[in-house]
Amino acid sequence: MAITYRNAKVVSNKEISKDIYKLVVEDDAEIKAGQFYMLKLNGATFLPRPISICEKSENKLTFLYAVVGNGTKEFTRLKEDDEISLTGPLGNGFDLEKEYNKVALVSGGIGTAPMLQLAKKLRKKNPDQKIDLYAGFREDVYLIDELKEYVNEVYTSTNTGKHGHKGFVTEILKPEDYDTVLCCGPEIMMKKVIDMCKEKNVAVYVSMEKHMACGVGACLVCTCETKDGHKRTCKDGPIFDGYYVEL
Repeated sequence: MAITYRNAKVVSNKEISKDIYKLVVEDDAEIKAGQFYMLKLNGATFLPRPISICEKSENKLTFLYAVVGNGTKEFTRLKEDDEISLTGPLGNGFDLEKEYNKVALVSGGIGTAPMLQLAKKLRKKNPDQKIDLYAGFREDVYLIDELKEYVNEVYTSTNTGKHGHKGFVTEILKPEDYDTVLCCGPEIMMKKVIDMCKEKNVAVYVSMEKHMACGVGACLVCTCETKDGHKRTCKDGPIFDGYYVEL
């Protein structure tokens, strides 16, 4: 399967927290909250990296990425007017056609990134909707100020207690206060959130993250377990019903 990449001009690329960068590029594609792009540097020997969409504004796309290896380390060298190669948007995105009443957005670390576009779209659809954010971080928080514009309440946790609750974000979440939980973060955290929601009979949807090579379902690198067997995170997801996926 041929995968078509296109070049996008870099608007900015700034470190907003330790080893967390905000990359803004020009792109006018229509996107859904929860979708992602495959990004790579022109001429790079590293495989493309799947990066969730943080925000779409006019003809600009914002991504957050964590520096976790040589590939993402190369991204930090990008500067204004450079070009990056990308393909997307990919994946299914969150289903915003559903009628949500009281929603909890639950995130861990870099999983907070897709919550911004999601919160914007939910708020636009229903200005009176109850939307609360529960965000967990290791030490420093980020993206919270931007999210405050679209949510009712913000609850944070850090491993060190530097910001908010000291401990895990799942320790302050009460799923029974909501009819739907939308979650993105480390798999161990999402499993805990799913278990908590099942116990209270609350709907939960999670954004799965797996290593990917192609992003279009051809290579089968990113499969995850579900009640119906293996599914491709990039093509069938990354958003899955928490009662359907097996973690």
